[in-house]
Amino acid sequence: MLRCPRWLAVVVVSALSLISLVAFAETGDSAARSLHLLGYIGADYPLTVSAGRVVDSAEYREQLEFLAVLQGLIVALPAHAGRVALEQGVASLREAVSQRQDGQQVARQARQLATRLAELYGVAQAPAITPDAERGAPLFAQHCAVCHGDSGVGDGPAGIGLLPPPADLRDSARLDRMSLYDLFNTLGLGIDGTDMPAFADQLDERQRWDLASYIASFTADPAQAGNSRFSLAELAGSTPEEIASQRGAQDAAAFRAQRARPPQTQRGPQELLEFSAKTLEQSLQAYRAGRSEQAYDLAVAAYLEGFELVESALDNLDPLQRKSTERALMAYRQALQDGDSPARAAQALAMARAALDESAKLLAGGQMNASLSFLSSLLILLREGLEAILVLAAILAYLNNTGQQQAARSVHLGWALALLAGLGSWALAAYVIDVSGAQRELLEGATALFASVVLLWVGVWMHDRRHAAAWQNYINSSLVGGGGRFGFAVLAFFSVYRELFEVILFYETLWLQAGPAGHAMVLAGAATALLLLVGLAWVVLRSSRKLPLATFFSANAILLCVLSVVFAGHGVAALQEAGVLGTRPVSFFEFDWLGIHADAYSLSAQAVATLAVVALYARSWLGERRRATVKHA
Repeated sequence: MLRCPRWLAVVVVSALSLISLVAFAETGDSAARSLHLLGYIGADYPLTVSAGRVVDSAEYREQLEFLAVLQGLIVALPAHAGRVALEQGVASLREAVSQRQDGQQVARQARQLATRLAELYGVAQAPAITPDAERGAPLFAQHCAVCHGDSGVGDGPAGIGLLPPPADLRDSARLDRMSLYDLFNTLGLGIDGTDMPAFADQLDERQRWDLASYIASFTADPAQAGNSRFSLAELAGSTPEEIASQRGAQDAAAFRAQRARPPQTQRGPQELLEFSAKTLEQSLQAYRAGRSEQAYDLAVAAYLEGFELVESALDNLDPLQRKSTERALMAYRQALQDGDSPARAAQALAMARAALDESAKLLAGGQMNASLSFLSSLLILLREGLEAILVLAAILAYLNNTGQQQAARSVHLGWALALLAGLGSWALAAYVIDVSGAQRELLEGATALFASVVLLWVGVWMHDRRHAAAWQNYINSSLVGGGGRFGFAVLAFFSVYRELFEVILFYETLWLQAGPAGHAMVLAGAATALLLLVGLAWVVLRSSRKLPLATFFSANAILLCVLSVVFAGHGVAALQEAGVLGTRPVSFFEFDWLGIHADAYSLSAQAVATLAVVALYARSWLGERRRATVKHA
């Protein structure tokens, strides 16, 4: 990445640039690309002209070319009262370059124009979530090292023979003239006329910020982080050179170190809700500026990376408030997806903000008391584990009652692997790779829908074998051999794995909210819930032995089919939270434990699952009638 040795490299010829202008304007990228060019001016011009003399004539001509392109981009921006001043500023900048004025002065002028442009058009120059260079390191190894080399000096094997050659990312003079946002922008847009591609389609915004922070670490000394503290907006939007001129060399060294390793703030419930509120404001600004896709992504992040992580704690205090806040956040997101006017989107946002403020008041007490910590912990595990334990208990009871104890080992293996996989996924997400909230919900939704299909199949399968004769035929055919056991193991795995990620995240938030004094009660609540779930499994196993085989099979089949419908509702809801599906609220009651949500898409999925159960049971009934008719004929 960043393969060009000249940060302002070759710009396409004037004709292609004019064509590009049309595309940029149509996609709403004019502001971002204008900032992209202004960033390059600030980085490259000081090396192009020295003491009024042109050092590199080719580079100087390119400077003038992309300034012409920049003027066109500014004209293509949406009408705004401040756009005329921007046009005048770019014209003044071009005149300064034409007159070969001092490099530092031109660089400052370019930075000032970039700041004004970002303010006028609401371009967010700071990440919604604090970047993490450790997450950026494997991204650099995967996408950049092949050209820039493992150490970033431009000596990668794929960079040999490239013209221009890959950039030296350890050139501190050049990096000092670039902000994190400039690096982020380059990663997303690439560099025309070079082999540096655009990575916006391969890396999401969070990954590009992480990678930009890692690249910035090449010229930073962590030992110089110092006592000075910079806000995330300063770390993302300013350059070390600017900090040095304003605050001195010592603070500039601290700035370099901190933008390479931005402080990761510990986020409790109040911080999480504040993050949601701020991210929603950024979303509305992007929507007003015509960047609908970015606005929607920010709205999804506001929910997944903020409010969702306090849902469990809020649910224990006021379930109605939790539901109303969730509905308000979803309504704002849907307004963006439906293309409502900015005014209507602002109204939806105002309602969401009011709901978030009310939720914050409920959670404003700081640490939870002992009884609430215990109850919250108890309900988290009970709520998330109930469906999984019912599935496991039903399958194990079925295998025990039919003399297939050996097959039960596959079930135990399935849920044991699910525990390991869940803990491993959490460890990877926390310490190795970046798993966003959207990816987490996407995983949960996909596994829930898959489990719904498997549960439906197993439930109907059990129903078909509820009679002794049918069961005997099944035993004789040895279908519980390899394939059957594998199916049960897969069902056990997905039934447990789909809940683990969310359970761990809920407990992380609860642990922080409970504080050191409440940690013992959190553990006690989890232990109590675990005992209750194990006790429920024991009751199912014990009581199933007293039931006649046909009755047991019928009850088990009904239970699994009901859980299939429940999982269908949960799966669609998770995909909606991930932003994959939209929402369509309807007048209907809600019951989270049964996956029932007042939403047309979720209810439709459950209706489809219910119809599938009815259809398959009807097929089974008709088959029994035909067999009975043949038998009596």
